[in-house]
Amino acid sequence: FVGHVRKISQPLVLQNGLSYQRKTYKKVLLVGSGGLSIGQAGEFDYSGSQCIKALKEEGIEVILINPNIATVQTSTEKDDASPSADKVYFLPIRPQVVMDIIEKEKPDGIIVSMGGQTALNVGVELWNKGLLQKAGVEVLGTQIPAIEATEDREIFSQKLQEIG
Repeated sequence: FVGHVRKISQPLVLQNGLSYQRKTYKKVLLVGSGGLSIGQAGEFDYSGSQCIKALKEEGIEVILINPNIATVQTSTEKDDASPSADKVYFLPIRPQVVMDIIEKEKPDGIIVSMGGQTALNVGVELWNKGLLQKAGVEVLGTQIPAIEATEDREIFSQKLQEIG
């Protein structure tokens, strides 16, 4: 990508598909959209519900934390076209609450990038304290360093300078 931006030609490298090992996950914790107001942050509810659908299509058990009962993510009126999470915790999205759920459910991974600012803040805090790593929970989707780089103007500016 950087070479393309700088207009430096890059060789095309084909990977051997047989040597690629796909990591499998059995259970994932999705940190949901939290409290929504009418006309605000609906995109996080939508992206989270689509995330649930994709995970379910892969046969992954989905645990959702979302304190808002009035969201598409937490709706129990689902069908095959729009499956619901296997378990829903209607609890506040706070670091200790998320860790309590992780202790109880023991997920393989956590997704914080589908829930908006609250989910991002909790994910960054748990990662920086080493709690997710200690629990053996892998961050799936957008990685914490990328989240931090986009949230910090100085780091973001440095990243832009790096690519020209």
